[in-house]
Amino acid sequence: MSKTKVCMVGAAGKMGRKIINLLSESPKAELGGALEYSESPFLGMDAGEVAGCGKNSVIITADIHEAVKDSDVLIDFTGSGPTMANLDRYVDAGKPLVVGSTGFTPEETAKLKNLEDKIPVLFSPNMSLGVNLTFKVLEMVTKAIGEDYDIEIIESHHRMKKDAPSGTAMRMGEVIAEVLGRDIEKDGKYCRRGLIGERSDREIGMQTIRAGDIVGEHTAMFCGEGERIEITHRAHTRDTFAKGAISGGAWLAGKEPGFYSMYDVLGL
Repeated sequence: MSKTKVCMVGAAGKMGRKIINLLSESPKAELGGALEYSESPFLGMDAGEVAGCGKNSVIITADIHEAVKDSDVLIDFTGSGPTMANLDRYVDAGKPLVVGSTGFTPEETAKLKNLEDKIPVLFSPNMSLGVNLTFKVLEMVTKAIGEDYDIEIIESHHRMKKDAPSGTAMRMGEVIAEVLGRDIEKDGKYCRRGLIGERSDREIGMQTIRAGDIVGEHTAMFCGEGERIEITHRAHTRDTFAKGAISGGAWLAGKEPGFYSMYDVLGL
């Protein structure tokens, strides 16, 4: 069985280098192209050497058509701004697209979904297989007891993370809100300070921690009278996100145009 060839968007970035390293060892996918922005100092350099996994003869370019000519799928971890700026280029390239960037507004997410009639798009606020299984567990627990328990979500990340709450925490809130018939945009409670009064029955608390080099920790708390249930996922390394993206890319290659999630990859 031939390997899926991946074009890495943002090849010289932290996640780009991480994914290129893992692709060099993957049994299911390999690097086919490497894309960077037009003023990148890494243009013309060997992507494997930049990533630190040894020369692989894939040259970093700013020409998307050159980058995808030997690729089956694009993987983008560049960030919400660059991803949105590149949407027309992705459609023009005509390749399946995996988006692992976070920090999208609801309007930007809607624009991503609007690509579903043009190219296959796999979008997830967290590419970790474990996190997506956690989403499913949250759905099951919420259906069973959600109306009778107060719900709080706590997320912790490294001090350099730019968006808050994290995309994963927001997705946790959305999963819970969808089951309960609530709206996370209205019922989410993101800051408490001062004389705030009693907690409402509908609110879903969302607390953010930014410190040190925490890779990513997410806990959903269901708090009732006399007991508390905590569902936690901890990422020990960014490899979990990169491996999930590679698995998603291998799954997405050859799919019909549509808007897919990691639930589809996992058969959930």
